[in-house]
Amino acid sequence: MTSHDVTYGPDPAAAPPLRWGILAAGGIAAKFATDIPAHSSGSVVAVGSRSKDRAAAFAENHAVPTAHGNYADLVADEQVEAVYVASPHSEHLQHALLAIEAGKPVLVEKSLTRNAAEARQLFDAAADRGVFVMEAMWSRFLPHMVALRDILNSGEIGQVHMVTAEHGQDLDHVGNDHRLKNPELAGGAMLDLAVYPVSFAQSVLGSPDQISALGTKTATGVDESETITLRYGNRALALLSASLKGATRNAATVTGTAGRIEIEPTFYAPTTVTVRPRGGEPRTFTPPVGGGFEYQAAEVARCVAEGRTESAVHSWADTMAVMEMMDEARRQLGVVLPGE
Repeated sequence: MTSHDVTYGPDPAAAPPLRWGILAAGGIAAKFATDIPAHSSGSVVAVGSRSKDRAAAFAENHAVPTAHGNYADLVADEQVEAVYVASPHSEHLQHALLAIEAGKPVLVEKSLTRNAAEARQLFDAAADRGVFVMEAMWSRFLPHMVALRDILNSGEIGQVHMVTAEHGQDLDHVGNDHRLKNPELAGGAMLDLAVYPVSFAQSVLGSPDQISALGTKTATGVDESETITLRYGNRALALLSASLKGATRNAATVTGTAGRIEIEPTFYAPTTVTVRPRGGEPRTFTPPVGGGFEYQAAEVARCVAEGRTESAVHSWADTMAVMEMMDEARRQLGVVLPGE
């Protein structure tokens, strides 16, 4: 394989236009509202919040035409062709179901829900209504991840036998009532941070036959830091970690029998990929990227235009596998969220 053989995926600007409504007006919603109109064919036409004033302020800051003071009005808005759910994990199921009942395709921030049981409920509802749903695992659609899959499919590094990935952030300073430490809001490192390395490992190796997890907890009882080992028979291992206590390097490596692929920090955000074949010259790929969120939004637009209810790149089965892995890891850590 040469550098000319690597593809970076379709241009988000070439996707069918789609008019988005944003449900919840927090920080991650701001990135969505910025990236989609700037770097794709999509537009953001409405935002909803439980606070009319907060919705209005968000709309003004991000040039969104319509602000709603409740979520029911947002999903019922005839301008809105698809809904992006950006509320806390504890609310994802309820808010996604609201969009599904309104017949609107929905992109739900990761982690999709608090646990696999809620994820299954969400997907069952979408299947019953024939409505598109996807977890907003934006990294799977980034150009460097498309290139990674190309390289793996080429067989250049041989059979994969080791995956490593880490995601640590300096978030220990937030108070115990912050959503990251609040069990009522499904806080903890697992659903916010570990989901990235777990999803990365699943995208490369699939589902393991054994999961081992060790970790620590916050004073509020949610997981603070964890290491997760996934075993794939005698074929492969994945060594993963996440932490709210401090920033780690946040790189990832896929090692095969004939070489390795290194994803520079931050592995789940736009970055570079270096292929180091055994006995060959290393090659580095640095794909052009706009903001980052536009790639997942463009995937939704393509799928909706084609009448699909799920993405082949990040399917319902992929999300379910990741949710089940995280459920088992949390079980081993002794972390139980309210309502479980």
